[in-house]
Amino acid sequence: MQVLKRPIITEKATKLNTSRQYAFEVDVKANKIEIRKAIETQFTVDVISIRTIRVRPKRTVQFTKRGRFAGKTAARKKAYVTLKTGQTIDIGTGANE
Repeated sequence: MQVLKRPIITEKATKLNTSRQYAFEVDVKANKIEIRKAIETQFTVDVISIRTIRVRPKRTVQFTKRGRFAGKTAARKKAYVTLKTGQTIDIGTGANE
């Protein structure tokens, strides 16, 4: 199981980077301990705290000539990670500074 899927690069997430907080999309089954280990080994930083959010799937409906097709998007999980003072992660290259 790959714990870290990708970093989340949005306006809100980049604004959090100034306060040493970074957002990642993680595996839905991953817990905070696994997320902490994955970030500390991949970026060689010290993690202070982790907040996780489960994003529920949204229902989608598509109307076509053949009729109505209903479905839903995939469930996701986000992790907001706070680092120790003086440490940063360069999201663009995936390395720490």
